[in-house]
Amino acid sequence: MAPFCHRSGTMLNGSMPIKRKTAANKAGRKTHAAKIAGNGAGNGHSSSIRPLLALEVSPSISPRNKIAIPQFHGSAATGFLHPGSAISVSHFSVEDVDRILTEASELEAMPVARRALCYAKRRVALLFYESSTRTRTSFELAAKSLGADTALVSALSSSIEKGESLKDTGITLRSLGAECIILRHPNSGAPYLLARSTGLPILNAGDGSHEHPSQALLDLRTILAHLPPSARTAVKQNHSIHDRVLQGVTVTIVGDILHSRVARSNALLLPKLGARVVFCGPQVLLPEYAAAIGPGVEIERNFERALKQSNVVMMLRIQKERLAGLEIDLEEYIEQYQLHKQRLAAFAPAAIILHPGPVIRGLEIASEITDGPNSAIAEQVYHGSIIRMALLARALDAYPKRNEHSSKRR
Repeated sequence: MAPFCHRSGTMLNGSMPIKRKTAANKAGRKTHAAKIAGNGAGNGHSSSIRPLLALEVSPSISPRNKIAIPQFHGSAATGFLHPGSAISVSHFSVEDVDRILTEASELEAMPVARRALCYAKRRVALLFYESSTRTRTSFELAAKSLGADTALVSALSSSIEKGESLKDTGITLRSLGAECIILRHPNSGAPYLLARSTGLPILNAGDGSHEHPSQALLDLRTILAHLPPSARTAVKQNHSIHDRVLQGVTVTIVGDILHSRVARSNALLLPKLGARVVFCGPQVLLPEYAAAIGPGVEIERNFERALKQSNVVMMLRIQKERLAGLEIDLEEYIEQYQLHKQRLAAFAPAAIILHPGPVIRGLEIASEITDGPNSAIAEQVYHGSIIRMALLARALDAYPKRNEHSSKRR
C-alpha cells in the first residue's frame, strides 16, 4: 500500500498544478536511504514505484540506527515494542480494541477529581517534530486530566534544531524520568526506532505517511456512537466489541488516500470489526494497489456512486506538502470530489460525515456540510481526548515503575 498523510496548509486557488521538484533543486543535498519493507512508501515517493517503503533518513534518524518495520499486512511481530506502546493498529487484536474502548468509557464516566488522582505525578513526554493542533492538545489535556505531568518538546525549540538525533532525544527524555513518549514525526517508522532506543511505551501520534492509530480508534468510537439504536444497545449489553460489530456499515474515505496515514489506519482497523471500506479519489491520489492493504477494502472512482453506498463518509484534505511529483487540477478535483449540500442530499442524506482535520473549507468539503446536522467532526475531537486518555492509561499501566498509590485510587 502506498503512503498516507500529514496535515496543514492553506487553500490553493485556481487550478495551478503542484510542480515536481527537479533534480537541480535537490543538488548538493545528501541523504541516506533506509529501505524498509512494507506496503507503503515514505516521503518523496513517486506513485509509480512498487509498494516498498523507501525512507529518506533525516539528521533526526541516523543511518546506523536503521530498523526493519513490521509488515503492514496481517499480524506484525512486535518484538522489541513495549506492551504499552501503540504504534500501529495492526498490532491490536479485536480484544485489544475492546479493552481500549472499555477503558475509555470507564475513564469518561469517572468523576473529574478522582480521575486526576489515577496517574498523579506520572511523567509523560510529548515529542512533536511536526505541527499539530488536535492531536497534540488532546494528548496533553488527556495526560493532565489523569493527573500526569507533561513536558512538550518541539523540533523548533529544543536541541533537535541543533541536529540531535531522535535516539539521543529519546534517551534524554527517559533519563529525565519520562515514563511514556508521545511521538509525531515526519518520517515513517520513527516510533519503532524510538521504542527500540528507549524501551519506553511509545504512542504514535502520526509518523510520516505510515499510521495514526489513535485517530483510527477515535473514528471507531465516533462511528459506534452513531450506530442504529438497536446495534448500540447490543454493544452496551454485551460490553464488548467483536469482529462483527460494524457488519453492514460502509465507510467511504475520500481524497488523498496515497499519503494519508489516517486512511491507512482506518483501513487496517475497521474491516477487523466487519466494516466495508471504500476508497474514493482520482488515480493520482489513489493508485489501484491501494485496495491491497487488506480484506474489506475496495476502490470506487465515482464519488456519487460511492456516496450511495455509504453510512459514513470521511473526507481528507489535499495535502500539498506531500505532493511532490504530482500535478493536481484543483478546480477539477472540487468539481468531482468536493462534498457539498446538493451532493450529500441527493446521494447520502443519512450518512455521518467525518474529517480528521484540519478542514480546508471550500476545497474538499463545503462549510454547510462541516457545520451541518450530518457532521460529527467536533464529536471526533471530543472522542479523541477520551481515547487518548485510555491509551495513556494502557501505557502507564504497562510501565514497570507504576505508581502504587495511584493504582489503589483506581
